[in-house]
Amino acid sequence: MKTKHLLFVAFAFIAVNVSAQTKKKKTVVVAPTPVASTQIPRPKLVVGIVVDQMRWDYLYRFYERYQSNGFKRLLNEGFSCENTQVNYIPTFTGPGHTCIYTGSVPSIHGIAGNDYIIQATGKSMYCTEDNSVQTVGSTSIAGQMSPRNLLVTTVTDELKLATNFRSKVIGIALKDRGGILPAGHTANAAYWFDDKSGNWITSTYYMKELPQWAKDFNDQKLPETYLKLDWTSLYPVETYLQSTPDDSKYEGKFKGTDAPTLPVKTSALYKQSGLGLIRSTPYGNTLTIDMAVAAINGEQLGQGDQTDFLAMSLSSPDYIGHQFGINAVEIEDTYLRLDRDIANFLNFLDAKVGKGNYTVFLTADHGAAHNTAFLNDHDIPAGVWDEASVLKDMNKMLMDKYKTDSLVLSLNNYQVNFNYRIVNYLHIDQDELKKECIKYLQKQPEIEYAVDMAKVASSSIPEPLRERIINGYNAKNSGAIQIILDPAWFTGHGSGDGGPTGTTHGTWNPYDNHIPLVFMGWGIQHGSAVREVHMTDIAPTIAALLHIQAPNGCIGVPIPEVLKK
Repeated sequence: MKTKHLLFVAFAFIAVNVSAQTKKKKTVVVAPTPVASTQIPRPKLVVGIVVDQMRWDYLYRFYERYQSNGFKRLLNEGFSCENTQVNYIPTFTGPGHTCIYTGSVPSIHGIAGNDYIIQATGKSMYCTEDNSVQTVGSTSIAGQMSPRNLLVTTVTDELKLATNFRSKVIGIALKDRGGILPAGHTANAAYWFDDKSGNWITSTYYMKELPQWAKDFNDQKLPETYLKLDWTSLYPVETYLQSTPDDSKYEGKFKGTDAPTLPVKTSALYKQSGLGLIRSTPYGNTLTIDMAVAAINGEQLGQGDQTDFLAMSLSSPDYIGHQFGINAVEIEDTYLRLDRDIANFLNFLDAKVGKGNYTVFLTADHGAAHNTAFLNDHDIPAGVWDEASVLKDMNKMLMDKYKTDSLVLSLNNYQVNFNYRIVNYLHIDQDELKKECIKYLQKQPEIEYAVDMAKVASSSIPEPLRERIINGYNAKNSGAIQIILDPAWFTGHGSGDGGPTGTTHGTWNPYDNHIPLVFMGWGIQHGSAVREVHMTDIAPTIAALLHIQAPNGCIGVPIPEVLKK
């Protein structure tokens, strides 16, 4: 990629002003009486980086080809929590970003999935949906979003409260939910990408008009600039030894192409598919970091008297992972490019805020599974669960018994969501209804457990699963029965072509719930720990670092090894 197109590189060299020294007088200088500091020791800026769909082992799977100042710098200068677990299910983007910044779980914070069903009405709700607000920065409806569905505070909210709202908080991600939920209720702004216009947009929840720096950034038309470069591999494809051969049957191809291989002629494809194509390329990460640099400069984050907070999510690895699967050349290339982007971003922070003056943490909202066909070809049990057929057959079974159709609305989030409007109208016994469904589900060969949410505490299931089910169950927004599939079984695939390509996530298994967590910078020890910590521990650790209250729904605890004494 041409470096002149990378905004953050342009800012990486900032002159340092040096004050002139005054001449010493030939007089005896009496040391002043020490005065207690009135400033609470805090970094100038906290930067949270969430890499969407980053498995923990990606820190090491491509380690040999990482640069010294990207992922390796985070590991070699920072503190890595090597056994960080997501302690709820389902493991999706909305709940993940929410948990990281609230220290809470869906049972409490209310974000029960990317989409979930409000049990009282049967209405499907997108996690950041808000029709009371309007788009700012585009004519599309993609800006009708806000954090209003979030029931608790975030650590970013608590920072604003602790400083009487003098701190600035900005959220940035291609995905609306990746920018909105981490930034919290009181953020100065959250920005996300609009496929229709190619602009970074926000909503009237935050402001009536984009700030001038954001308008100027959009005017550069960087999505087109990047897509015109095409997606070529950083290194010769045959040297990507951690990946399956390119043109693998496990990968999903771009619409309008003959094979799922590099290079991808994005310069031609985007003219048919639109600028949203950038989401599914590594340039989506670069564009997001460009926007973060523009926000830091435009809002002068880290330059004031109070600590500021930038919550940034890198969404492209999730799109690429869903399409190509975790063993593809495209994934390896994505992380090698992301390593360079992170290195440039850290260099920018060193120059702009000052090395040692900021704290950064990097984590993920969830991981991802191996492609099931790939596992089968290597004699490992795996499969794709036909959710639609199970839903159809279960409703037919209930029709035979209760003489009414569509008693189950969906199996979304691996949960049985009942149509309570009909259930209540017909006075159907809900306990009996759940028993019938559980009996049916337990006969399905790929289902390990089907658990009544109201009775999960007494269910005969392993304790780690019981805890995750309880933590993930929100009575208002979750289904009444939790379905646990056999390991390496899941619903759907990523390509959208109908074939067994790509991958997904959402389960309790280590490939989905074991995430990276690395802290670096102001107030952070160097080292690592292999004891189990949880995603819920991230927010209280940052709160302890900043000497502020933990979020009001937090159930996590600080990780003491991370913090300097």
